[in-house]
Amino acid sequence: MRLQTTIPFRPQQHNQIDYDSSVLLLGSCFVENIGNKLDYFKFQNLQNPFGVLFQPLAIEKLITNTINKQKYTEDDIFFHNEQWHCYDAHSKLSHASKEGMLNDLNKRIKSTNQQINESTHIIVTLGTAWVYRHTETDSIVANCHKVPQKKFLKELLLVDEISESLQSIEELIRSVNKKASILFTVSPVRHLKDGFLENMQSKAHLIAAIHQIVEPRNNLHYFPSYEIMMDELRDYRFYTEDMLHPNQTAVNYIWEKFQNVWISNDAFQTMEDVGIVQKGIQHIPFNPNSEAHQKFLKNLEQKKMLLQKKHSYMLF
Repeated sequence: MRLQTTIPFRPQQHNQIDYDSSVLLLGSCFVENIGNKLDYFKFQNLQNPFGVLFQPLAIEKLITNTINKQKYTEDDIFFHNEQWHCYDAHSKLSHASKEGMLNDLNKRIKSTNQQINESTHIIVTLGTAWVYRHTETDSIVANCHKVPQKKFLKELLLVDEISESLQSIEELIRSVNKKASILFTVSPVRHLKDGFLENMQSKAHLIAAIHQIVEPRNNLHYFPSYEIMMDELRDYRFYTEDMLHPNQTAVNYIWEKFQNVWISNDAFQTMEDVGIVQKGIQHIPFNPNSEAHQKFLKNLEQKKMLLQKKHSYMLF
């Protein structure tokens, strides 16, 4: 008896992620779930340098500014609730100092430009098709920063608008990096503040738009994070207490699927070795001064050194 339907997967035939790969992850907060796994296993990656970006136009603007080496000035930031903010960035980048804000933004433009040029894999996770238009400037923002809602109009992007934005993202990336594998996915996080029906409509627009441009022969791929959550994990026990975000069990399950498709078999042994070191670091000894624990620490250092000898970028 089968009590679950499962999505059939085949391992990616070419350009899988290994320890020589460099991965850039952009988009919804689900990016951080996958990114944290890549961090844990010490893959080379950069996650959301401008913070979480939920909708495609925000990601497109970030990539445009990055490739054009946009320099942020005082005209691009504003002061609100005792902090400086930028409509292009998440509030985690907000700063008490104007100079500090601008320095941080421009440093991130530089580092992200380098990462886009050097990445072997770029993962873009879309969260919503709902956007907010700032009425004073008639521009769509990445983050409202708790500015009064009356200053924005809420709009739903059409499928063709999203598709055009994704095509622009691809063309921008290809203008500086022709070889990178570009992987789109839709976040399984439920945006219920938009409304139940509105959230489903939004996700449908994103999925339809992505499938208009996905073409594995052109190194444009889709990974069904949303579909795994909605179909294989269709139970509230796989959500956190807010009933919106996948819990750790769900994240681990989706990561396992991602790993089987996108992580090279050649990397599995190194992942296992890294996992042993990570668990060793997290180990809390009963007696820190015991001879057994000192021997354990010595063995752990040897394992770290062996990994760092093969992969000099690894830091524990």
